[in-house]
Amino acid sequence: MTRLRVAMIGLGDIAQKAYLPVLGTRADVELRLVTRNEETLARLGAEYGGVARSTTRLDDVLDGDLDAAFVHAATDAHVEIVERLLTAGVPVLVDKPLAPYLHEAARLVDLAERRGVSLAVGFNRRFAPAYAELAGVDPTVVLMQKNRVGLPGEPRQFVFDDFIHVADTLRFLVAPSADEEVSVWCSTEEGLLRTVTLALRSGESTALGVMHRVSGAEEEVLEVMGEGYKHRVVDLAEVWRSQAGRGDGVLKARRDGWAGVGKARGFTAMCDWFLGSVRSGEVLSARDALGTHELCERVVEAAEDTLVTRQNG
Repeated sequence: MTRLRVAMIGLGDIAQKAYLPVLGTRADVELRLVTRNEETLARLGAEYGGVARSTTRLDDVLDGDLDAAFVHAATDAHVEIVERLLTAGVPVLVDKPLAPYLHEAARLVDLAERRGVSLAVGFNRRFAPAYAELAGVDPTVVLMQKNRVGLPGEPRQFVFDDFIHVADTLRFLVAPSADEEVSVWCSTEEGLLRTVTLALRSGESTALGVMHRVSGAEEEVLEVMGEGYKHRVVDLAEVWRSQAGRGDGVLKARRDGWAGVGKARGFTAMCDWFLGSVRSGEVLSARDALGTHELCERVVEAAEDTLVTRQNG
């Protein structure tokens, strides 16, 4: 099989934890690493001996022979990097968010569609086995919490860098509809966002997403309920199933959330999906991902309104 020439741009925490262990060990990928940090570049280039090229300059890999690119640079750099790759005709998978502002994300989606180039956003939870198997179960209620300890934040960064996972998971499990209703509640202090509660109502389904950034626990808990059943997933690792008439919930699986991170957290399946599209020539659209960015923009607006109200109160 011909090896795909793939650039990984940005080698921070998520790239090293999640993507390099997946892509750096694939026999069908010829990997090129790009980061401005020369020390990191040298260390990872040595660790992953199959790396074809390591460079501090994006220009060095934009030489016309790339088959695909993964972008893991800082959020503020996404727009410039992704725009250059799309303009060069390179299929791109970029970490969430696509851009820190909705209008920038929309511009990139439009550019990709005009040029007929794949653009995908790395919402890995859609591919995580514990969540993926819940797609299409037609729930009546979805509850999701993703909480932190002592991390209040500036509203836009809070929402687009972290809460976006909650917003996208709700949209993934409760399909948006024309009659969708959205409500948002926030709490702030000293200019920082502390909690967000997002409610979606679509058809006969209701979804509630919560993030508490000054809570007592680092956790992610998803509960999906429908007629006669309840599924509960804790930290993408423990999966519980309860069914009417079958007593208490039954633990169906327990995983270490970061051991075998690629599979457990969906990165392996997501990379398979993206690279499979590159091989087949299928053009992926980020139009649905843009819907999640639109929802996050509404959350940011609600948070900023809350800040103004507190300041004027």
